[in-house]
This record gives sequence, C-alpha cells and structure tokens, in this order.
Amino acid sequence: MSVLSTQDPDIARLIQDEEVRQRDVLEMIPSENYTSRAVIEALGSVLTNKYSEGYPRKRYYQGNDVIDSIEEIAQERAKALFGVPYVNVQPYSGSPANAAIYMAVLQPGQKLMGLALDHGGHITHGLEKVGYSGIFFKTAHYTLDPVTRQLNYALVKEQVLAEKPDLLICGFTAYPRAVEWAKFREIADEVGCLLMADMSHVAGLVAGGAHPSPVEHVDIVMTTTHKTLRGPRGAMIMVTERGIKRDPDLPKKLNTAVFPGLQGGPHDNQTAAIAVALKEASTDDFRQYARQVVLNSRALAEALQARGFDLVSGGTDNHLILVDLQKQRISGKVAAEALDKAGIILNYNLVPYDPMPPMYTSGIRMGTPAMTTRGMKEHDMEKVADWIARAIDRVKGYVLPSEKEARQAMLKRFREEVAEDAELKSIAGEVRAFASAFPLP
Repeated sequence: MSVLSTQDPDIARLIQDEEVRQRDVLEMIPSENYTSRAVIEALGSVLTNKYSEGYPRKRYYQGNDVIDSIEEIAQERAKALFGVPYVNVQPYSGSPANAAIYMAVLQPGQKLMGLALDHGGHITHGLEKVGYSGIFFKTAHYTLDPVTRQLNYALVKEQVLAEKPDLLICGFTAYPRAVEWAKFREIADEVGCLLMADMSHVAGLVAGGAHPSPVEHVDIVMTTTHKTLRGPRGAMIMVTERGIKRDPDLPKKLNTAVFPGLQGGPHDNQTAAIAVALKEASTDDFRQYARQVVLNSRALAEALQARGFDLVSGGTDNHLILVDLQKQRISGKVAAEALDKAGIILNYNLVPYDPMPPMYTSGIRMGTPAMTTRGMKEHDMEKVADWIARAIDRVKGYVLPSEKEARQAMLKRFREEVAEDAELKSIAGEVRAFASAFPLP
C-alpha cells in the first residue's frame, strides 16, 4: 500500500490495523471468511473504473469487450459449478438479489413465506413493517419444532398449506442442520407455488460436496459469493432446469428485475473476483476445505456440549453452531462483547422461542469457515471451546434486567468492568499466540 500510505496515511493505517486485528483473533462469524490474494487483486483492479450497464454483448456503454468476456466467464463457471442453465452474476449482494427475485416473480401484495427470523430465517425473507419484503408483500413464516428445534417437515407442511404462499423460501441464516430440499419440493408442489432456495450460507459446502445441493429440487437459487464460497461480497441468482420448465421466461424476468429494475451498472471488479472464487471452488483443494469446515464445526459443537453448553438442534451438520445461553443466565450480547475482548469474534443471535428482544438475544452464533481457511483442524477446536467457556464463565454474573433503562445501566457497568478484565486479556493473549501459527491467506 505504498501509494495509499503516502496519499492517505489515515486510511492506510486503519486498513493495516484491520489486517492486524484479523490476524490476531479467531474470526468465528459464520458469514465471514478470508478470500485469497487473487480475489483481492481482482477486486482492487482497474475494472472498478468501468461502467457497463446492461448484459454481455448488449451494453448501453461502449468499451465493454473485455468486461463482457469477464462476465461471461463468471457465468459459465457458475453454471458448471452448480449445474444450472442460467445465472445472473450482477447483484450487488444477497439482500438486493432477493429483492430482484421477488420483483421478478411476485406482484405487490402477493405472499412469500420463509422461516421465522427468531428460528433462523433472514430479514429479507419476510420481516414485517421494517424490511422491504414485509412492506411490499404479504408475509408468513414457518417455525422449528418446539422440542427438537429442528425443521419438522410435517409441521412445515401444515403451516405452508394453511398460508398458501405464492413463493416459498428455503435456506436460512442461522440453522445448523442440513436442509432436505426434496421435502420442501413436495410441500411447494402441494401448494402449487414457486420454490426458491437461499443457499447463501452453505453455497461453498454445496460446491465442495459437503452439503446437499438444492438445484435438483427448486425453481430459483440465490446465493451470496462470500461466506463459505470464499469470494468477494456479491451475489448470484440462478434458475434451474425445473424452474425454466415451469416458466421459460424466468431468466428474462430476473435479468430485467436486476437491471434496470433495481440496479444500474454492475461492479465489474466484483464480477471478476467472483469469477476467480468460482474457479477456486471447482478444485479438489476447495472440496477438501468444505469437508474440513464441517468436520471442524462438528468437533467444536461436541467440545462445547462437553463443557455444558446447550446447542440449538443438539448439534450441527454444517458450518455454524447456535448456542442457547439461557442456562448460563446471560444474554448473547453480553457474551459476544466479552468474547470480543478475549479475541474471539462471533455475533449474538436470536434462538427459537427466544424470550429476549433482538438487540439482546439469548444466543450466540459461531462458525468455522474462516478458522478452517487458516488451516485449523478438529483437535484445535478443543482449545477454541475452552477459551469460549472461560470467557463466558467470567461474565456469568451479568444478568440483564427486564426493564430497558436498567438494561442500559447494567451494560454500561459491564463494559467498564470487562474493559480491563485480566482473565479476558489473558485469553486474548493466548488466542493471539495460537493464531500466529495459522497465517492469513
């Protein structure tokens, strides 16, 4: 960063500080990962200078021959990797990609249905009043089994048949079990609705053969390109053979919804970086990586359970783990902030039937994609679980009051006290020393 350091030392210094932070901690947010240097080089290339509204060979701007070739390569690599006949690689990210799908296949006021937010669904899958999906469309939600806290497909079927949505969404943001896509297909067929998979979290696992693919069973697939796919922040919309058979105009409708419906010119540097990540995801090394992500996740889940933690659904089949802290009598927010001080980065998260509000929650969500990218294996998860247990044990006494004003006062006191906590600092030092043996890509 020699030029940036000279021209804007303030930003250069902050970027260097962030690189140090990422190096010295355990990044465990399951939607985060480390890209390769090749992806970063494509993202930081001269492609950012170009405008290319439209689609390959049909642009509104001149000078796009090179850009056209890049986007076509990205498209072909995605089609080959996931086995689909159509893909749009232009969405800026997952939320606008979902918006484009809704715009393409629904009329305002029609109904979409996804997993409830506090059960592991995403805010774009029908959040009422605040989210666009809940403002422009009718929404309904299915829920997890109250006993197993897993998908009970008989229960889902009952709930979907009662609501009769026009679009059924499967694929989640905080569900630790493998998804049985075929069962969602059976439910959608009984209702007669379109079926969409949002596989943003598991796309890399699908590409690597470590999670079943939805492609055979659904009409439309959306995925982000970061998370387990280990690319830049972006998204892709795919239509399956089944989807085209149902509606041959789906690709055209989706293209129109992305541009000019919701976006202007695509980010060509992002498209190139997606193409690089897709090439990487087609290799044997990536397939081994995907398998290792799941092995690490299962090992970490078992280690946490051995230390007395309650895991939603009783474990994990994928890259993420959802921990219910009600037994520890602390909120997810308190736990996440304490773990941050200890050099362990994850997020607080709602759990099924959570008695706490979304800004405090009873749970924490963690995952193994980034740690696995750095080369950590199953035996390393014992150390990680031990640090998590030690940090959370340190803050067990901080029980959030039920009154909002009292909560704010308690959080202020908590932050003041943990800022200089010797045990949390000690864990952070141990984590830093441990992480130094696993270089960033």
